[in-house]
Amino acid sequence: MKAGDEINMKAGDEINPGDELPALTIPITRTLIVAGALASRDYQDVHHDTEAAREKGSPDIFMNILTTNGLVGRYLTDHFGPRCVLRKVAIRLGAPNYPGDTMVLHGTVTEVSDGTAVVRIVGANGLGHHVTGTATVSLPEGTATAILPEGTATMSHPKGTQ
Repeated sequence: MKAGDEINMKAGDEINPGDELPALTIPITRTLIVAGALASRDYQDVHHDTEAAREKGSPDIFMNILTTNGLVGRYLTDHFGPRCVLRKVAIRLGAPNYPGDTMVLHGTVTEVSDGTAVVRIVGANGLGHHVTGTATVSLPEGTATAILPEGTATMSHPKGTQ
């Protein structure tokens, strides 16, 4: 997504377990890796100095977890809209993101209840899974109406206490 693109979720849209989020393709550039490390104040040389990264056994500089976490957050807010709230993001890194590769993020809604969705996230690059995890997203009132299976109990929260 880019500025001016329409957000996928609209008031009244239904969100259900099993829903797939559209993929987001991110080119992994040196600029993205270095800028992400600097923006997150991660001055480890393996994120900006190719020679230092090679001396430490890596073929090149690689993306830090904070940049990956930010990209996962972007992926979710691009889909659910700027009024959603990321309540919890739990990710694990796998294959490194090196310059010149591409990461593709995919998401699947696994749970929906009381205005909150849990999304399973996988981001893959040419080496395998770079990031896997889950995120809990609170959706603004009127954004989504979930259809719960019969007999499913939900916990209600007084307004503003979620």
